[in-house]
Amino acid sequence: MKTTIHLVDDEQIIHDIFRRIFREPEFELIISENKSQAKANHFPDIDVVIMDLMIPGTSGIEVFRELKKDDPEIQVIFLTAFGTIETAIEAIKMGAVDFLTKPFNNTELRHRIERIVREKRLGKENIQLRRALGERFSFDNIIGNSGALKNVLSLIENVADSNSTILITGESGTGKELVAKAIYQNSNRRNAPYFAFNSSNIPQTLFESLLFGYKKGAYTGADTDKKGIFEEADGGIVFFDEIANLNHETQAKILRVIQEKEIQPLGSNRTLKVDVRIMAATNVDLRQKVAEGVFREDLFYRLNIINLHLPPLRERKEDIPLLCTHFLRKYAAENHKAIGGFAPDYIDRLLNYDWPGNVRELENAVLRSVLLCSGDTLTVAGLPPEVTAQRLPAHSGGGNFHEQVEHFKRQLIRTALEQCSGVQSRAAESLGLKASTLSELMKRLEIRK
Repeated sequence: MKTTIHLVDDEQIIHDIFRRIFREPEFELIISENKSQAKANHFPDIDVVIMDLMIPGTSGIEVFRELKKDDPEIQVIFLTAFGTIETAIEAIKMGAVDFLTKPFNNTELRHRIERIVREKRLGKENIQLRRALGERFSFDNIIGNSGALKNVLSLIENVADSNSTILITGESGTGKELVAKAIYQNSNRRNAPYFAFNSSNIPQTLFESLLFGYKKGAYTGADTDKKGIFEEADGGIVFFDEIANLNHETQAKILRVIQEKEIQPLGSNRTLKVDVRIMAATNVDLRQKVAEGVFREDLFYRLNIINLHLPPLRERKEDIPLLCTHFLRKYAAENHKAIGGFAPDYIDRLLNYDWPGNVRELENAVLRSVLLCSGDTLTVAGLPPEVTAQRLPAHSGGGNFHEQVEHFKRQLIRTALEQCSGVQSRAAESLGLKASTLSELMKRLEIRK
């Protein structure tokens, strides 16, 4: 694996030294001479930044502060002359990992870089190990094991700690608000306020006073000063669901918050600085809305820096058995019912339906089944008519009825085992089975642990 080093220094002699020290093919050296180049050349996958404290037109501290906004995990070693060691120590307090005085020892520099990179990669491996052991980020309400969903979860983990805006897209019912909440819970802002609201549920006349606050006398009925959501959420996250419903004037003011980090309460001639991360979601094509002149193009590009697209349930049907098990356990407990599992054809029916309402519709279907269930097993009789109206596919060489049922049992058990890291007792519990029953099923279906 290559080690990527970003050198921020305006001295040609330092550039030449670094090119000699890191000439081997396992190193990639990126060189910037000023603040603008440093910002343009930096990306989160860079292993370590070597920063001179004296940068033309600014300081290394200021450049560090700017890069850290978009890359909180940045690893920086400062280069300093003897007279500026106190400044270097201040940089360490800000989060720099080390500093070297000029002239530096080439071997020592290389050793320090190798140590920092090794520790950084070890940290990532530890995170991956915790995930493998089930101690992963808290995605308790995002259920599934499909490749499509794993890609989304992986992207969430990569962007959770950044300060970038995020646009979450997908059909209604795919779980956009759940994803926004998961990002918040796993971000470095998780101890700060989080506000989420649907942009279509609030009258436009109230929206701006809600967001930006107002001063006494700003309009009839404004009897006192009132803080808005952006001021209340300082340091935290604001999530706009269905952001396409906002009018142009409000869109322009949100753009100002993103670009200038400031707000202006209604009735005030002063602005306030706020540190708020903005996330938004939509179930419509915002590019089309831009083309129609309904949505501002500049706001779209500001929001769409990171796009998380949630696949519809029909494109990840392998997650249906896990989702059903989760919803069954949740609603059986809430309704004090001892329901242990599903009738053989229950999952078949669900897999044969395309779920236009996505996970939300599936959840409602399982809830309905639980409420109507009078025994210890969910049956097709409890499903909504539109689900049962779908005919099961005719036999097409994939095995007779019993063979296909066995296939789905294997799929359900394998998915549960993988979700529970191979622990049979936990998998049995998630499926509503006794451990001995699961063991016998695995033997009969020839499923290896």
